[in-house]
Amino acid sequence: MFRLLGWLFGFGMFLGLGGVAAAAVYLAAVSAQLPDYTVLQDYQPPVTTRVHAADGTLLAEYARERRLFQPVETVPPLVIQAFLSAEDKDFFSHNGIAVDGVIRALRDNVLARMDGNSAIQGGGSSITQQVAKNFLLTSEQTWDRKIQEAILALRIESTFTKNKILELYLNEIFLGLNSYGVAAAALNYFDKALYQLTLPEAAYIAALPKGPNNYHPFRRTEAAIERRNWVIDRMVENGYVSHGEAETAKQEPLNVIPRAAGSQLYSAEYFTEEVRRELAKLYGEDQLYGGGLSVRTTLEPRLQEYARRALMDGLIEFDRRRGFRGPVASVELGDDWGVAVSAINPLSDVPEWQLAVVLDVGNNQARIGLRPDDDVDGAVATDRVEGTLSGPEIKWVSQPVQNILKVGDVVYVSPVSGKDGVYTLEQVPEIEGALVAMDPRTGRVLAMVGGFSFAESEFNRATQALRQPGSSFKPIVYAAALDNGYTPASVVLDAPVEVRMSDGSVWRPENYSQEFYGPQTLRRGIERSRNVMTVRLARDIGMPLIADYAQLFGIYDNMQPVLAMALGAGETTAMRMTAAYATIANGGRKIVPTLIDRIQDRYGATVYRHDQRVCDGCVAKDWHGQGEPRIIDNRQQVLDPMTAYQITSMMEGVVQRGTATAARALNRPVAGKTGTTNDYKDAWFVGFTPELAVGIYVGYDQPRSMGSASTGGGMAVPIFTNFMAKALQGKPATPFNVPAGMTTAWINPSTGVKAFDGEAAIAEAFKPGTGPNLMTSVIGLDVQAFDAIQREQMMQQQYGGMFTTTRPSGGGRFLDPSLETPRSLSD
Repeated sequence: MFRLLGWLFGFGMFLGLGGVAAAAVYLAAVSAQLPDYTVLQDYQPPVTTRVHAADGTLLAEYARERRLFQPVETVPPLVIQAFLSAEDKDFFSHNGIAVDGVIRALRDNVLARMDGNSAIQGGGSSITQQVAKNFLLTSEQTWDRKIQEAILALRIESTFTKNKILELYLNEIFLGLNSYGVAAAALNYFDKALYQLTLPEAAYIAALPKGPNNYHPFRRTEAAIERRNWVIDRMVENGYVSHGEAETAKQEPLNVIPRAAGSQLYSAEYFTEEVRRELAKLYGEDQLYGGGLSVRTTLEPRLQEYARRALMDGLIEFDRRRGFRGPVASVELGDDWGVAVSAINPLSDVPEWQLAVVLDVGNNQARIGLRPDDDVDGAVATDRVEGTLSGPEIKWVSQPVQNILKVGDVVYVSPVSGKDGVYTLEQVPEIEGALVAMDPRTGRVLAMVGGFSFAESEFNRATQALRQPGSSFKPIVYAAALDNGYTPASVVLDAPVEVRMSDGSVWRPENYSQEFYGPQTLRRGIERSRNVMTVRLARDIGMPLIADYAQLFGIYDNMQPVLAMALGAGETTAMRMTAAYATIANGGRKIVPTLIDRIQDRYGATVYRHDQRVCDGCVAKDWHGQGEPRIIDNRQQVLDPMTAYQITSMMEGVVQRGTATAARALNRPVAGKTGTTNDYKDAWFVGFTPELAVGIYVGYDQPRSMGSASTGGGMAVPIFTNFMAKALQGKPATPFNVPAGMTTAWINPSTGVKAFDGEAAIAEAFKPGTGPNLMTSVIGLDVQAFDAIQREQMMQQQYGGMFTTTRPSGGGRFLDPSLETPRSLSD
């Protein structure tokens, strides 16, 4: 008997030792496959990049996983208590494995096997085990993975503090709505910071780790509330909240308000998308969508709203003159017109307009149903609002309403001010355009609009549309001339000119009016936008020189040195043109436009700053009588400051007496130049004050004529004036700065010579060593279009004999005509 017992005991010991050995071998094999858990020490989770306007307004967020890293020290106790109650109440007392959770998990698995379910049942994982799974393992449900999870949990607990483990967990856990971490969940579910969460809100977020889709706030509302209330009850059991507080909290609805993604300022979509592209170019997609960058942009929200409205109004006004083109769509009304019209998506960035469906029409009016808003869960709202589309309020359409609309037509409408329930008809314009507003001293882009609606077209006409600038390029030609021996009073002949091409053809540039005006001062040439005299001037100083200036100003990277380019035949962008004019406005310092002031990494360190100027004396330990710090402007001087003032003064004349007189309504010093290209395909105005440089472009995306008289002066200048009136409202009129050493003299604006008493006169600025002539020197009298007798008669009539036919000292050289490729332009 004893021998049998001894044998059984020995056999049992053998089996036990064998089992221990087998378990040890199994654990060794499983452990050998474990990842390195020490990487958690330096773990940097993907964090949302946030983009802000200059005043701190949030513009946009970029992330594949919407996450905001929150140090555990800043997580409110209420949130921590909710998660501990829901997931691991003994977190601060166990060694990584919750024993009661393991027992529950074993019980659930045994019961599942008895029911014939061989799948491993979830549950029982401590917060530390969840960290091991989420960071280091897969989510597959196998015994090997569960054992690896337990081993890693023990090792993590032996290496990291409880607070570090909790910080990793709270920032990594997926909580639905593309929210990773508690801070992102608070924003995405309730549009709140963590510290603003109430008890029921914190409890709901803590209820989500077990399965966000199982407790979706809209699709499974009852289950979500039940799970939230369960968490609140656990918080009562653990002593975190009182019974009364819990009962009050459980009566609350979920109150989930999903936070909108994308731009948070509806007027700034083009701007924020341009910033996104720039960030991707600088740092790559991974850093953009996971680097946690904090980007402070140059955007001024107030100016952005003005810019959008000014361009929008200008495009609408032009488009309305072309008449009504028809409805957005037509639908079958069915039993519920609200559902029918809700199928049509409105332009999200034109909140002034609403979509409406025509319910009935007649007697020059229509009964309309306004598109219902979408509920927070995306379903069509139940409210049905009707109104009246009044024919007399649609002043831009000459036909009665019943002649242009029928029942089921879907159109845009806007409310008529002061008339409740009455609406007028709107139409998305076909014409497009761009507006860029820039600080001329720094190149900071304060506002940018790339088209009528980003929701309709993401193509940015301010930075991506390559279009001919037309006569708005002429100031570069004139600046090159002024830098090389000419003065604003120099006279160039405006008379027919011919350029013979290498193929034997002849190019004959024309003025906008198709007339010629004889000798003209440079000032008058730019004020009246004379094409022919600009070609003569360009031929005289040499197109290679002008090409150099165009590159220095940043308008073109490699301009063809052909005469047609002097009239703006090349293609560039509104952003580049505005930066070139800003260079003139600031006295000739090269402007590199920027949409970004500063970029900080996830730790707050500045990794990019646009302003590269040197501050001499800004860093000092103490003050011992030294002078004030000095900002040293180290930017390239691409234009003589005196030349910059001369061309500015000449462009002031464009506003006062030339092609941009509509801008005189601003009642302040304004300089600028219009541009209109061949067949009225593009209309431009680029102008500036000492405070602001603004470029306007208008045209069709697929270039075609905008119609007779659609000029820069008629289309772009009113948009400029509308914007500047609001942007500079309340600011005193500031004169342009005159560089030291310049002299002013009164000249005859027709002849360019010194004015005599009783003559028409204009004050002109001259560089040292230059001044008005007593006799007119006319450039370009040696042309075949005028024989000697015609020239003499014309000169005698206009100048009474006081004329010569010379070139100014320092004038460039003639370009070989064989290099020319003609493209005649208007204005």
